[in-house]
Amino acid sequence: MRILIIGAGGVGSSAALIAARRDFFEAIVVADYDQARAQALVDRLADPRFSAAQVDAGDASAVAALARANGTTHVLNVVDPRFVLPIFEGAFLAGAHYMDTAMSLSSKHPERPHELPGVMLGDEQFAQHEQWAQAGQLALVGMGVEPGLADVFARYAADELFSEIDELNVRDASNLVVEGYDFAPSFSIWTTIEECLNPPLIWERDRGFFTTAPFSEPEVFDFPEGIGPVECVNVEHEEVVLMPRVIDAKRVTFKFGLGDEFIEVLKTLHKLGLDRTEPVTVRGQSVSPRDVVAACLPDPLTLGDRMTGKTCAGVWVTGRGKDGQPRDVYLYHVTDNAWSMREYGAQAVVWQTAMNPVVALELLATGAWSGAGVLGPESFPPVPFLDLLRDGYGQTWVVQERTPRT
Repeated sequence: MRILIIGAGGVGSSAALIAARRDFFEAIVVADYDQARAQALVDRLADPRFSAAQVDAGDASAVAALARANGTTHVLNVVDPRFVLPIFEGAFLAGAHYMDTAMSLSSKHPERPHELPGVMLGDEQFAQHEQWAQAGQLALVGMGVEPGLADVFARYAADELFSEIDELNVRDASNLVVEGYDFAPSFSIWTTIEECLNPPLIWERDRGFFTTAPFSEPEVFDFPEGIGPVECVNVEHEEVVLMPRVIDAKRVTFKFGLGDEFIEVLKTLHKLGLDRTEPVTVRGQSVSPRDVVAACLPDPLTLGDRMTGKTCAGVWVTGRGKDGQPRDVYLYHVTDNAWSMREYGAQAVVWQTAMNPVVALELLATGAWSGAGVLGPESFPPVPFLDLLRDGYGQTWVVQERTPRT
């Protein structure tokens, strides 16, 4: 397996650090728009299997050319989702398999954005499923932590724990604190704005897909391992698109514990138009307001030394167990920032995201996972993934029983 990682930011760096401890691949090229950043990562790894390159992630032909030049078999896309389609196209042109952690972007319904979906997340990728399948190439989409590990958990629940599923409720929160900053997102602010200010998507068996207003339906969810009760709100996310394609459930939702202050900052950015991606002219220069916001905030890659706390990702599943009785479980994984910094020199949020595509690549290398076309994580058997996550990567994942709701 010869891998091309596109993006040397937080997730890309963490993926390289994790992969460097494994032996399932022959070579990895780390490519970034800023080759110096990619080279700094390669120098840090000091592993002859790794090399650095420069690439414009927005240019499909450049991606394809780089993949061909390095004999790439698998392209791992870990940059902002605005670059999904050109990297996706470039991998296909190069005859390589493809993987990402976030899918092609959505666009709002022009008239009823808080009721009906417009173009949904991943629609433009799924539209090319037959093309990829006929070519014998796999595009494994949404293979991060959420989406990604959460989808594997959902498939595991459907296969092993439940005879009937009422709800698949992805719930994510942390108690992370970044010392010295009033506002410092631990993940790409570009992606955070996209997710949180778009109309959230919900799926119901009897209704199909529909949308609500941002930050709708607040609920308090009690997270494990010391994080505790956190108010979570609806956020647009790929799991709601992915899970119903394969798993039989009555309802699928995604809610994120953002906190009142974080929500108010995002609302303010929206009111001021600073969440816009369309360029504006400033002193003769054309700039995107969202890119300006990103440039003013600290790089999430650099925050690890200032962070304390844990991040939790999981899916809350309700329905009936294999015995036919009501059952509620929360399947989750927690990463402690102190541990990820000590072991990998990577902050918890980006490390937790990066772990999962590396595990998936190893499963593809061994043949435990295989397929063709555009597929999500829930399309593959979950047990090989979860076994390798535990036994090969030393990660504890938990099935927490909860009192069934009446």
